[in-house]
Amino acid sequence: MSPFSPNSAPESTVRQSSAPPCRPWLTIIGIGEDGRAGLSAAALAALDGAKLVIGGARHLDLAAPLSARTLAWPSPFSDGYRLVLERRGEPTCVLATGDPFHYGIGAELARQVPAEEIISFPQPSAFSLAAARLGWSLPECDCVSLHGRALERIVPALQPGARIIALSWDGATPGKLADLLQARGLGSSKVTVLEAMGGARERIRSATAADFSIADIAPLNSVAIEVVAADDARIVPLAPGLPDTWFENDGQLTKAEIRALTLAALAPKAGELLWDIGAGAGSVGIEWCLRHPRNRCIGIEEREDRAERARRNAAELGATTLEIRLGRAPEALSGLPSPDAVFIGGGASEPGIFDMAWTALRPGGRLVVNAVTLETETLLGTLHARHGGLMRRLALSRLDRIGGMHGWRAAMPVTQWVGTKP
Repeated sequence: MSPFSPNSAPESTVRQSSAPPCRPWLTIIGIGEDGRAGLSAAALAALDGAKLVIGGARHLDLAAPLSARTLAWPSPFSDGYRLVLERRGEPTCVLATGDPFHYGIGAELARQVPAEEIISFPQPSAFSLAAARLGWSLPECDCVSLHGRALERIVPALQPGARIIALSWDGATPGKLADLLQARGLGSSKVTVLEAMGGARERIRSATAADFSIADIAPLNSVAIEVVAADDARIVPLAPGLPDTWFENDGQLTKAEIRALTLAALAPKAGELLWDIGAGAGSVGIEWCLRHPRNRCIGIEEREDRAERARRNAAELGATTLEIRLGRAPEALSGLPSPDAVFIGGGASEPGIFDMAWTALRPGGRLVVNAVTLETETLLGTLHARHGGLMRRLALSRLDRIGGMHGWRAAMPVTQWVGTKP
């Protein structure tokens, strides 16, 4: 893993020239804490034969002595890609930590330079090193990067008995993780901090989250967690339809049972983008993002208090790929990337909202509208006549107390239209 994560900076706009050459000229070398001693003969030959070596200051120190011109990776980060591409055709070497293609710089460079022009010499990733130190089976671990990312993205992985290896942002990350575990009823979990693995300064220390007092942690560290859940631990279930009480809300909330059916109708697939128009508490967009780590959602909400509430809900549940945009549809939809699915939970009867969403929807995409008013239900009848699709009435009753006894209390029925764009 490289500390120069493409996700911690804006994506570069620089792109590969269409002109030759096709022969390899760019070498990406993963370097560990043991420096040159850990490199293969082929990697050393490429390093010593380069005319330019670019990397972080720590990488350049680890690779010393170097006869080539050296350059510390610049800021902004995207300028570094430009500097690499300007050397196209000349022997150029980029240094990274461990495996450059595991949450590292390699993938971003490969998006801009054809694979046939790259040679890579990876080292063991921090995940591999941590698993080897602890005797863990790597395929049975959840591997998470918190480098340049929100701490809360680890929340969905916090399942009873899980083993998690996380790449830290800095020396403060392990303590923040311990606090997060304690707050969620996971204080008995074992937290192991692994610093500077593979070098002379390597150090491994462990504590429970509840008693975490490990100090003076090196900035380059990884954290291994063995999750132990109390009976009342706050674990995010894997099925859709999270309890309503898990969402801070002002009543503008798609209820759990209706939400589960709505997610089924939206039919999320890995890596897809959802537009959630009228996000409210953000529940549908949050559950969409929780279905797969690569899923994304853009939620549109016109009220600032609700937008902030949705953001808090997303952070609490670890749906860090939900983006809430403040604005009123349909104007707020302009310029957004084309969605794979659209959910309209409110405001469907507003002029222009459906037409703009349907036009933007990718072919084969799904559009779901939920209605509780007669006026919106009438619109759904029109949509069904025009586009076909599925239309259904969802009626729900929950058992409630009536004096000293119990009875069924009916919720307002929801009419749902599901359309698939040809």
